[in-house]
Amino acid sequence: MDEKYDVIVLGTGLTECILSGLLSVDGKKVLHMDRNDYYGGDSASLNLTQLYRKFRPNEEVPTKLGKDRDYNIDLIPKFIIASGELTKMLVHTEVTRYLEFKQIAGSFVYRDGRISKVPSTEMEAVKSPLMGLFEKRRAKKFFEFLQNWKEDDPATHQGLDLDVDSMKTVYEKFGLEPGTQDFIGHAMALYLDDDYITKPARPSYDRIVLYTSSMTRYGKSPYIYPLYGLGELPQSFARLSAIYGGTYMLDKPIDEIITDDNGKFVGVRSGNETVRADKVIGDPSYFGAGKDSDSGKVRVIEEGKVIRAICFLNHTIPGTDDSDSCQIIIPQNQVGRRNDIYIAMVSSTHNVCAKDVYVAIVSTIVETKNPEAEIEPGLKLLGPVFDKFVSVSPLYIPTSTGEADNIFITRSYDATSHFETVVDEVNNVWKRVTGHELELKPRKEEDQARIGE
Repeated sequence: MDEKYDVIVLGTGLTECILSGLLSVDGKKVLHMDRNDYYGGDSASLNLTQLYRKFRPNEEVPTKLGKDRDYNIDLIPKFIIASGELTKMLVHTEVTRYLEFKQIAGSFVYRDGRISKVPSTEMEAVKSPLMGLFEKRRAKKFFEFLQNWKEDDPATHQGLDLDVDSMKTVYEKFGLEPGTQDFIGHAMALYLDDDYITKPARPSYDRIVLYTSSMTRYGKSPYIYPLYGLGELPQSFARLSAIYGGTYMLDKPIDEIITDDNGKFVGVRSGNETVRADKVIGDPSYFGAGKDSDSGKVRVIEEGKVIRAICFLNHTIPGTDDSDSCQIIIPQNQVGRRNDIYIAMVSSTHNVCAKDVYVAIVSTIVETKNPEAEIEPGLKLLGPVFDKFVSVSPLYIPTSTGEADNIFITRSYDATSHFETVVDEVNNVWKRVTGHELELKPRKEEDQARIGE
């Protein structure tokens, strides 16, 4: 391992694998290492044996769950927005060649004690049980306003300035009730809390338009999901990196991050071997996160824990029209919380579990000293649960940008139910590492041919 690299990447989470793939395509010499013997890191998909080994190492896997090979259980549930940034990145890099996707069957919101489909067009708003007759008319006008907005035509603006007026002002303009604001802000714009309401409306407008355009793309929901689980995503970007000369080492312990007298990154030691590079990118667990020793490189963010409960069911979730997959959002106002609760369910149609088994993952940001009680409203919606695996994970962020010491640390995966924040993080780290914005340029024909090999 005497070779010198441009960049060493530690951890095979999705963020790290996307960066590794893009840097390799950009001509950088990349070495990618992971202490685990599987891809994905915190965002891996595990088979039954791996899942039980992680959560209950002394327990036998129940035979009634079926074969090990049928399972690819996501540790961090997220869906891909059909018209979102990750989809554009997958298409541009042609990583889609290694993946197959299936639509998520339904998008629902919890309100007044029941689950209802999220309306995303003026026609769906008219039919929705979430609103009374007069509110439906107001919601119809709101959606028409969004649909008809043209940047260069003030007549379509109805006196509103999205860059100045708050979302509260927009809601009030159309007289929308708090409950309607709830499902628009949380189930369509996908905000985790209500902070967005007092801020300029432009980001909310963009998010709602993204949701509705993704919805119209496939029909049933705005989400797609890779067959065989989310662990396929990092593996596919790793394959992209390898095609462009990236080197991968799994099951490789990382014993030391080596720096010089000025604290600048020099290399990585694994056992008796040391490998050198100009820069290192890695997830927080390689830089002191979760250990007693404080490296000073990462810190836990305020309200910095996420609870996730992986649940095995033998039925679909009641109230979801027998959907074989779905997302349900419980807005915080409905259950007296500061943060929303998310339910993501997938099934054997996505090749992630045995037939007649359904995997539902309930998650939220922790607010109290009793995290399990906080997800109880979500667990109650599932009906009988065959088995449950609960984890509470701190959310880490780097304490510096990395430009001074060439150590670039990625953020932990947040509680959002989609990958848009992951793409934001990729763009952020890319700029810090390279010094310029990420541009997804069309590649040369010979490069395109190599991808197809």
